[in-house]
This record gives sequence, C-alpha cells and structure tokens, in this order.
Amino acid sequence: MDMTEQRPVNEASAQPARAPALPDAQTVTEVQHYTDRLFRFRVTRPRTLRFRSGEFVMIGLMGDNGKPLLRAYSIACPAWDEELEFYSIKVQDGPLTSKLQHIQPGDEIILRPKPVGTLVHDALLPGNRIWFFSTGTGIAPFASLLREPETYENYDQVILTHTCREVAELKYGEELVQKTLEDPLVGEEAAQKLVYYPTTTREQSPKMGRITDLLRDGTVFRDLGIDGMDAGHDRAMVCGSMGLNTDMKEILEGFGLREGANSEPAEYVVEKAFVG
Repeated sequence: MDMTEQRPVNEASAQPARAPALPDAQTVTEVQHYTDRLFRFRVTRPRTLRFRSGEFVMIGLMGDNGKPLLRAYSIACPAWDEELEFYSIKVQDGPLTSKLQHIQPGDEIILRPKPVGTLVHDALLPGNRIWFFSTGTGIAPFASLLREPETYENYDQVILTHTCREVAELKYGEELVQKTLEDPLVGEEAAQKLVYYPTTTREQSPKMGRITDLLRDGTVFRDLGIDGMDAGHDRAMVCGSMGLNTDMKEILEGFGLREGANSEPAEYVVEKAFVG
C-alpha cells in the first residue's frame, strides 16, 4: 500500500478519529525541497518524546514487503521545539529516500521514539570553543545544537563548518544560521559567539576546498584569526561521510584531542550512525 496516499475520512461515521495507519505514526506538517538531492521536512512530535539536542531517531515508511523500512535521522531542531525537523538526501534508487522524498503535508511517517547519539554536550568535557564539522546533510544535528541555549552557556565561541559540492547545497545552512540569529532564546548570544564557515568542493564559491584540507594547511585558522586547536580549549563534534569522520579523527587527535562518549566525556565526538 502506498503510505503517502491520503485516505478520505467518512464524516458520517460515528467512530472516533481513526487510528494511525502506521506503527509509531507521526504526521508530516511541512516539506521544503532545496535541490534535486536535498530536502527537509517537519512532523508532529510524540507527546512523550524527550531528547537531548544532537540525538537521532529511527524514521521511515512501510517497505514493499509490508515491514517498516527505517533509517537513522538526526533531529534537526532543538529539544524545546514543539515539532520535529529532519534534513535528508534524495537517492532515486534508495530503498527509503526514493519514497520519502515524495511525502507531502498530511502524510504519515514512522518514528520510533527512542533517541540516541553521541553528538551531545554530555559527551564533551568543559571547554572554551566548540567546532561543529559537517558535510552535506551531516549539518542536521548541529541545526539542533545551534539553537540549544546550553551551547552558548558552555562556550565562548561556536564555529559551524559546512562543506558541500555546490553552492545551492549550502542554502539549508545559511537559513539555519539566520534562524539562529533571529531566535529569541539564543539569537543575542549567537550574534556574539557564532561563526559560520561554509565551503564548496566543486562549484566556485567564496571559499573552496574540503574542510579537512583547509584544516591541514592552516587556512581555516588564518581565516578565523585562531592560533590552531588544543585540548585545553577546543571541543569538536563531527558529522558527515565516513571519509570525513576518519580524516577528522586523525586531524583532531593530531591536535591532542581525544574521542569522547556519553560514558566517558573527552574533547571530541563523532556520529558513527550517520551515512550520507
């Protein structure tokens, strides 16, 4: 059955509102497409759901075999938001995103309300400056953390880097930064502490290059007027491709930072569940 199909409600029925057609169903409230590869959507939030900014949940649709087809998606909104937002790639032959990209407001998706993840403040030791390193849709958890008051309570400087192939793919990040600056909860502090550093790898833009290369040759530090990184002051979170994760671990550990976890906080964390 096509789970995006809208089924009419029989107004004459004496039955109460129909039960969700999907297990753990939530209703899509908003959809915005950025490119032929990227889109975001918002859904209703389960009343009982509690999560820490930066965590992810399993979401999806029914597969052709009648079983739930689920993938890990970072929640791209802060813990205080009344709805939930997600940022997704579109893979035309992908088992899930080939269908998910066609959702419309009013449709239902499956959302398993068991948030987990390593990109949370509890997994880091106290520091002065935090770096959010992202590629592609890996920016999603930082869309949550950038609008989380605790981020600005914990750090004197917050640096968001976002690397994409083309300029149009940076739009979500640009909108995110603008929303953060306009946010009544964090906007004033963000205006003083937030630094946005977007780069592209294919299409010409004001700053070209992979963030890993720009870190290795010192370009990032020169651009931002920062004297490198050290374990005494800097903290970092990484979310992107497996290649980014591997390279960033090597770079960060080269600066003396150690990988942390919920059970053992340290200087940096990587979201291993993310693929995209």
